Amino acid sequence: MSLTGLRDCRAWQDAALTLSTTSNEVCKLYDATLTQYVTWKNDGTLGGIEGCLAQISATDPNFVMGHVIANGLELIGTGRSPFIDKELDAALNLMSELSKSQPLTIRERLHVSAVEAFAKGKLLRAVDFWERILQSHPSDVLALKFAHDSYFYLGQQAQMRDSVARVLPYWKPEMPLCSYVKGMYSFGLLETNFYDQALKVAKEALAVEQTDAWSAHTVAHVHEMKADLENGLDFLQKTEGHWKGSDMLACHMYWHWALTLIEKGEYDAALTLYDNHIAPCTITNGAMLDIVDSSSMLYRLQMEGVNVGHRWNNLAQITKNHTKDHVLIFNDLHFLMSSLGANDKEMTNQLMESMEELAKSPGENYQHSLIGQLGFPLCKALIEFKSGNYDKAVDLMYPIRYKILEIGGSNAQRDLFNQVLIWAAISSNSKNHRNLARCLLIERDVGDPTLL
Repeated sequence: MSLTGLRDCRAWQDAALTLSTTSNEVCKLYDATLTQYVTWKNDGTLGGIEGCLAQISATDPNFVMGHVIANGLELIGTGRSPFIDKELDAALNLMSELSKSQPLTIRERLHVSAVEAFAKGKLLRAVDFWERILQSHPSDVLALKFAHDSYFYLGQQAQMRDSVARVLPYWKPEMPLCSYVKGMYSFGLLETNFYDQALKVAKEALAVEQTDAWSAHTVAHVHEMKADLENGLDFLQKTEGHWKGSDMLACHMYWHWALTLIEKGEYDAALTLYDNHIAPCTITNGAMLDIVDSSSMLYRLQMEGVNVGHRWNNLAQITKNHTKDHVLIFNDLHFLMSSLGANDKEMTNQLMESMEELAKSPGENYQHSLIGQLGFPLCKALIEFKSGNYDKAVDLMYPIRYKILEIGGSNAQRDLFNQVLIWAAISSNSKNHRNLARCLLIERDVGDPTLL
């Protein structure tokens, strides 16, 4: 990608998405950043997203939407918390101060408010601001993608689907990133169990742009949720050359590939994918998606009786830097998996103690408000499961099994907790729990033929 063909000040104005800057270069760099975010692909010729943001800051340090997208991307990545990261907190304060000193558009001010809300843990408030933008500016793909990702974190699947559905009629084929918006819609359809429609829409998007990793991701999910393992594996193998260049999602695609291999009982092949692709991505990039994928993969293999060896220790060296973040309960659970796998009691205690402290006064932070009813019981269940106290693990997990959706993530990602509950019930000394295990397996077989 070069800046040629990207939107300048006039082009953004013509699209009814005016940006408050007089620099055409900055407008194009903003477009480049946005494009890389939506396509999950850093452009090395521009220095990736990081390079584009640095150029924006150097060219027009007062460009508020530059601060919005920079801070928004940091927050949406969930790898840093402004509550403990002074640098991020300062960047957010600068954005807020700049927004007060300039005659911004209403749309830009709503973007600032949304990022401010997200930073305070008010995710529901943040998506409300982004939805208000979309009601008047349905082609604002930054608002659309930030809302899409936030709904994902909230476990609000129908909202994630409908947010895109409401703007789709306004997107025309000639508009930049149009096919990627279709890909986003396909994922919402998938997560609300409209598998055939999701597959149709994803393939329509891929027909326009075969390197659309998010649409390919939908296809992989559909095969997995329908227990169509052979076709799922065939699809991933044949399209690898198309999606592996999307460096921000490639690791996750390999995770899906490995997941299929685990379900087929091909554990050595799954470990090979982990060692060759998933672990290196996690170590090199340190992206939160890659970190939770690594934890989930090792945990699933371990439940299947596979000895994953030193891999837990290597992963714990990364996750221990995040034990006090507490941005998402979903993340915390995966950090805990790594500390338990590595037998790092200090890390486990640090994670649990800091969670307990936040639960005492969560304030308006949505995720912190869920710690008491969801975060703590699930974490304790994993600890009891690790200790062989399967009865306690079942008693902790079973009453909240239908609430686990609220921790966010995809159906495929959260299925790990279904598997933990089933394994705990099978291994329990309680006859009632073993009866429960039988019922859960029947339920699983009817709804998803892919058994443990």
